[in-house]
Amino acid sequence: MATSPPQKRSNTQTKPKESDEPEIAILGLVRGRVQGVGFRFEARSVAKSLNLRGWVMNLPDGGVETWAEGPQSAVHRYRQWLEKGPPGAKVDHIDASERAPRGDFSGFTIEF
Repeated sequence: MATSPPQKRSNTQTKPKESDEPEIAILGLVRGRVQGVGFRFEARSVAKSLNLRGWVMNLPDGGVETWAEGPQSAVHRYRQWLEKGPPGAKVDHIDASERAPRGDFSGFTIEF
């Protein structure tokens, strides 16, 4: 009676395929009640959850500026979040322009 050889079992997991989605960046300026409400910290949290790279910072005039780059759909979701911000924020205006990604960020930071 012939038996078939045992099948090999691999303990290594297959790496997820890199996205074929194009990478984009946005430079955003957010106006309204956006300082003193945790906007930067929540923006960083949202950006990290979307695997974006870049930064967010308060401006002397009371606005918040941000640069975010990564997969197009993730950048668009981040931009949608910017329109509302965290609880306590009141976004009056957002100006976000699409840019070419720089590719020199390794994470998402709060700048001071």
